[in-house]
Amino acid sequence: MAENWRHFLLPYQQAVDELKIKLRGMRKQFQDLNQHAPIEFVTGRVKPVDSIKEKMVRRHIQRDRLEQDMQDIAGLRIMCQFVEDIYQVVDLLRQRSDMTILEERDYITNAKPSGYRSYHIVIEYPVQLVSGEKKLLTEIQVRTLSMNFWATIEHSLNYKYQGDFPNDLSVRLQRAGEAAFKLDNEMSEIREEIQEAQNLFSYGKSNSWSDQENQDHEQADDRGQPGQD
Repeated sequence: MAENWRHFLLPYQQAVDELKIKLRGMRKQFQDLNQHAPIEFVTGRVKPVDSIKEKMVRRHIQRDRLEQDMQDIAGLRIMCQFVEDIYQVVDLLRQRSDMTILEERDYITNAKPSGYRSYHIVIEYPVQLVSGEKKLLTEIQVRTLSMNFWATIEHSLNYKYQGDFPNDLSVRLQRAGEAAFKLDNEMSEIREEIQEAQNLFSYGKSNSWSDQENQDHEQADDRGQPGQD
């Protein structure tokens, strides 16, 4: 069975690897044009087998319907500095011809009751295999750094409490989510000042140093588990 799972997940890993290269390439294109890059960094993962099995039980997904009914086996996460960057990234993805957007869920303007905010996009992405083309569902999450901090903490707590949070903890998480979003709004208010300062700071700094910093972020987060069921 382990061999079967490895074979099943191999195309998903290929999709994640290809998409990470393409999305990180978008960032480099903005940098090459000396423009603000709406993408701060990109991470991705293939859902672990244990998580797939758990979700199959929880969502009543049959094995023969796995490819059609589980949208986040392959998951990408795009991190942005500003809320406005999120919607710019979404527009850029809509214009691409190498993927088809099937579904969009805006949890930024319509936050979940828990306080969770992010922009989710489900795409159909074709990978080229030796047996021919295979189209896979892939979920892309676009969020700010503060949204990601909140979601990472909430995800960890969810493992501890299995989704059944004590009431006082739920209230605190909701407040923290609102505080994180308020921070994003404050940063948007002074966005031009921030970008000007960043341009001055990075002037004369080698691109290799900046690229290495983002690579460190990406490698660290690739070991995590993007996805919010």
